[in-house]
Amino acid sequence: MKNTLLLSLLLMFVVACSKQEPAQPVVDEQPAIDELLVEDAATDQDAIESGSDDETLEVVQESAAEPEAGEQAIILAQADAPTPPRNWKFKEGQHYARLVPTQPTVGGADKVEVAEFFYYLCPHCLTFEPIIRGWAANKPANARFVQVPAMWNQVLLLHARMFYTKEILARNGVLADGVAFHDAIFEEIHGRNNRLSSEASIQKLFERFGVSADEFKRTWSSFEVDQKLRVAQDLGRRYSVMNTPTIVVNGKYRTGAADAGGYPELLELIDELIVRESIR
Repeated sequence: MKNTLLLSLLLMFVVACSKQEPAQPVVDEQPAIDELLVEDAATDQDAIESGSDDETLEVVQESAAEPEAGEQAIILAQADAPTPPRNWKFKEGQHYARLVPTQPTVGGADKVEVAEFFYYLCPHCLTFEPIIRGWAANKPANARFVQVPAMWNQVLLLHARMFYTKEILARNGVLADGVAFHDAIFEEIHGRNNRLSSEASIQKLFERFGVSADEFKRTWSSFEVDQKLRVAQDLGRRYSVMNTPTIVVNGKYRTGAADAGGYPELLELIDELIVRESIR
């Protein structure tokens, strides 16, 4: 009886334990993986934002990079040092005048042209003739010497035509010695008082040097002589030549013995002006 009662009590106890409320699912105290990722991302963003205030990023410039093997630095071209000014002996406005603008020349721009304006009746041109001829024989290689007759009246115009007729006949080989003929003109005028003031008198002088009347007349009246006369007359106006002998260097500088201080100084001045034109 006592055993039966004990068994009944035991069964009741087991049944009571089995009727408890269903167990609630256990909630993990660790946050979900998605929440962790969100929090981590937010944390990183905060760190970046806060770091941008406290830290300054170092920018490495290209010039700080080490050159690779075989690579050479680029060196920019540099202008040459300016040429120091020369101590010129002669001065513009005192020893020579500068023509503005620069005027044309007889020849081309390949050389520095030295032009002497002269006329056969001028006694100073007679004196200067051997001086300038000696200079011309030893002139700088980059210089060209030309003589241009002045034409201020009808007699000088006649002599200018004689000069260019002589020049063309000598170039063509009809006149054997143009230099000797040139000297003979000075001698006729200043030594024999023959002013050669007519075409007939000039023709006789050419015939004396072996030029036939036909050769003389054909050249004397030629288009080439007329053209040379026009050029010479135009240059005389452009250069404002007022006396003789006058020297014009490269259509830019005009001078004479009176300006330079004498004939030796004039030759020095011519050389200096050639140098000026050569280094510009």
